[in-house]
Amino acid sequence: MTSSVEHRFVEVNGVTLHIAEQGRGQEQGQGPLVVLLHGFPECWYSWRHQFGPLAAAGYRVVAVDQRGYGRSDRPEDVGAYSVLHLAGDVIALIHALGEESAVVVGHDWGAPVAWTTALLRPDVVRGVAGLSVPPAPRGPVPPLPALRSLFGDGFYQLYFQEPGVADAELAQDPAATFRRILFSASGDCPATDPPRPWVIPAGGTLLDAMAGPKELPGWFTEEDVAVFVREFSGHGDRAFTGGLNWYRNIDRNWELLAPFHDLRIVVPALYVGGDRDPVRAFPGMDRLLASLEETVPGLRRSVTLPGCGHWTQQERPEEVNAELLGFLSSLGS
Repeated sequence: MTSSVEHRFVEVNGVTLHIAEQGRGQEQGQGPLVVLLHGFPECWYSWRHQFGPLAAAGYRVVAVDQRGYGRSDRPEDVGAYSVLHLAGDVIALIHALGEESAVVVGHDWGAPVAWTTALLRPDVVRGVAGLSVPPAPRGPVPPLPALRSLFGDGFYQLYFQEPGVADAELAQDPAATFRRILFSASGDCPATDPPRPWVIPAGGTLLDAMAGPKELPGWFTEEDVAVFVREFSGHGDRAFTGGLNWYRNIDRNWELLAPFHDLRIVVPALYVGGDRDPVRAFPGMDRLLASLEETVPGLRRSVTLPGCGHWTQQERPEEVNAELLGFLSSLGS
């Protein structure tokens, strides 16, 4: 339930971020603080099932609309969406909330932001959890050319590179966009058995690569669709541009993280993913998941949820909440 969730805005790094919060310490600025980071194309509402259980366990729960999303600011400059900007927002947010440290939890694109923040600022991040997307060591070559050689120009992350194209397509009918994207990457979609990444057919569109649901699964209702549409409203053809700009920094992120090439995530960590998540179909993902303890020496637990797709905390909230609460409890107050 989100009825007891409070909403406000916080200034960080020259942008205004919308946050939703619940739990002990909202007024006093006391912890323990848990920061929740959504992915694409989402917002604070993606964590609707986590607020109550985590707050009831005594945590201060803050879900943020990251820059470019929902009610938060959307800088015009594509370069303002690098992973260093995003990690900087997380650190600044923690301090703006009156805290010296926090546990950071990310899903989808929010997971790389969480992993990177923990990698660079272990003095501020006292624990990190990633859902769906595991941490990946920096490779020897930029990611996009490597993905092009594997999947061709139709791979969705390459399709996203051209300014205005995917932006206009996704904004044409936001309700249809949310229905298709969330269903097609879920464990309820036949295309995720076995999972496979989105590759756009020649002359087609992104939504052509996705299965449209005959009816929505139980975990994602028309009421939920309406909330996502409302949170993205008022931006016209640029409703999804902020989130797409994250993808337009993929190779730049590879360049920016060069000085930190050999660093490892040493803070306590948790990974949770679904076995029908299309992320699992990315090349080398099986080896990456098998070697998580090398990438993340602080890894406490790695969990695979059978039958779960990409939208981990929405598809399997009870199991995800149990894992998060167990992990948080292990960190102490």
